[in-house]
This record gives sequence, C-alpha cells and structure tokens, in this order.
Amino acid sequence: MSATADHAEERTNPAARLGFQPEQVVQEIGYDDDVDQELREAIEALIGGELADEEYDDVADSVMLWFRDDDGDLTDALVDASQLVEDGQPVWLLTPKTGRDGYIEPSEINEAAQTAGLAQTKSINAGKDWTGSRLVTPKGAKSKR
Repeated sequence: MSATADHAEERTNPAARLGFQPEQVVQEIGYDDDVDQELREAIEALIGGELADEEYDDVADSVMLWFRDDDGDLTDALVDASQLVEDGQPVWLLTPKTGRDGYIEPSEINEAAQTAGLAQTKSINAGKDWTGSRLVTPKGAKSKR
C-alpha cells in the first residue's frame, strides 16, 4: 500500500486513526450498549481478533476506556487503566461528545489525566457520539509492578 493510501485509510477508518495494528491486544473497559459498535468492529477487523474484556489478566498493547460522566471517578478509572499497559502505550479514553448524555468537560478530562500521571497526546472524532483522547504514561514514569 502506498503512503497516500495509508493516509487515506487513516482518515476514513476510525480504528486506523486510533493507531491500532494487527495482532495487538486491545483491552476494552466500560462497555455498555451505548458504545460505538462500528468502531469496535473496525478495531477487531484491524487487530484480527476480539477485544479483550475487563477480565483479561495480562498486559495489553492498548486500553479502550469508554467513560461517561456518571461512571464514577475518572481519575481512578484512568489510574486503573494505565496499570493495564506498559509505559508509553496508549489508553484511549472514549467519552460522549458535547450535548450527549454522559458528556465530560475537556478541562475535567485534562485534570483527571494529569492527576493520574498521563499526558494527552491526541484527540479524535471516534464515532457519531464519541470523542477519543489518547493518553500515555511517559516511559519510566510508573513504578515497576
């Protein structure tokens, strides 16, 4: 595939925009019936398998955290999610867009991420009703498990 074709796919395929690669283990947290099924299916097609659920007990290549305003403490959820990936690997925080039930203010996301020791590196449109924030722990920032 050419670089131009790769770039075009990244614009049209939401899973490619999230940076997922074939054979990666992507753990999904916060699944409910309001999640974006098209995004989930695109990710599974790209990684070549199913998303790992909350019971997965090994280190994942990435975590997808669906989170709504009434799901509890965002900082706690981000700390927990960051423990499921190696330093430098992404936690994708997926939150409802402005005006949707469960919307979370960007300032609240930023504050929770910083408190959890994460840095926001990218935001994307993750579907009709969802926004994605790519959060990472700087390499070497976490204590060893």
